[in-house]
Amino acid sequence: MIRAYIFDYGGTLDTGGQHWGKVLWHAYERQQVPVTEAQFREAYVYGERTLGKNPIIQPDFTFRQTLETKLRLQLEYLNLPLVTYHSSLLDDLYARTKAETAHSVEVLQALKKNFPMVLVSNFYGNIAVVLREFGFEGLFQQIIESAVVGVRKPDPQIFTLGVEALGLQPEEVVVVGDSIDKDIIPAKKAGCHTIWFKGEGWTDDPVDESIPHQIITNLTELL
Repeated sequence: MIRAYIFDYGGTLDTGGQHWGKVLWHAYERQQVPVTEAQFREAYVYGERTLGKNPIIQPDFTFRQTLETKLRLQLEYLNLPLVTYHSSLLDDLYARTKAETAHSVEVLQALKKNFPMVLVSNFYGNIAVVLREFGFEGLFQQIIESAVVGVRKPDPQIFTLGVEALGLQPEEVVVVGDSIDKDIIPAKKAGCHTIWFKGEGWTDDPVDESIPHQIITNLTELL
């Protein structure tokens, strides 16, 4: 019997199950940035690795500031003028993220009436600020953030920390995430029930859909 939920954040509650790389690429397409998808992918990977190795994102950064930083790193890598593309990309992506997170907040507010919830996320140390920014504050019993606890997905231990925060057994908890490799497989190893939020992935590689216990394509299906 399911008694509580653990949610991933990035790619789950802020993009409707879509990989952030794809979210960014589609904004590049909409804003007619003159690069190929292959060139963008290089810039995206460069930006993520740079942020992973260096404490550029500060604990007080809002999501808008975080996104502003990511886009700047990408555009500089691509040798494109910031003045031409940075603001239009930022406004485009921020508006879509606000709409997506508002939808997620509605669903989680309904779930919270019957289920305690914990957030487990690989993030930069500023997840609490981002959650306040988008109206998630008060929805989660606890936040387990990789940069704070020193454990990163796909280590199953980060989900075990989430289960312990709920004070339940793993089989009583369902983990909802967009990544088979970083959410679903390690959560299963931790003994949890799993729901894969299926959206547009970073690659077109086939996915074994028998791995998650359930699959959804819209968060409202949890209700």
